Amino acid sequence: MSPIDRLIIEFDTALRSVVGGANAQRPTPGAELSSKSVLDAQERKHAAGLMRVNHVGEVCAQALYQSQKLVARNPEIQAMLSHSGQEEMDHLAWCETRLQELGSHTSYLNPFWYAGSFAIGLAAGLAGDKWSLGFVAETEKQVEKSSRESSRKITQRRLSLARNC
Repeated sequence: MSPIDRLIIEFDTALRSVVGGANAQRPTPGAELSSKSVLDAQERKHAAGLMRVNHVGEVCAQALYQSQKLVARNPEIQAMLSHSGQEEMDHLAWCETRLQELGSHTSYLNPFWYAGSFAIGLAAGLAGDKWSLGFVAETEKQVEKSSRESSRKITQRRLSLARNC
């Protein structure tokens, strides 16, 4: 591909990340379940808010991987970041789909989240491939830690609700 072709592809990726229209390469997990679950208005609003936060995280991840890939010096690292970016694009598409199912929307601040994350990723990438990979590893570690804590809180809340029934 020519440099212009690559630029167009990267711009398309950025645009899909910010305004929507992400395409997943893999099927949506649990797709057969989403239409069967019945939520009242309050539960739907709460679920949409949580999914919107999740979607913003995917927008930021897309920007981080994309910016770091653009300045990576090692072709293997570029390929790894490209692959990771595609996985995040799947997550982005899945979040968009779920938000649509809930009758909601993505964050209106996505352009700002994307731009900020792109700048951070660019800085990490410009510091060198070693720093860039360290940044990716620490980011994933923090996301995993946050997910575990959120899961623990949800479990505690469910147990508390069950005791009060």
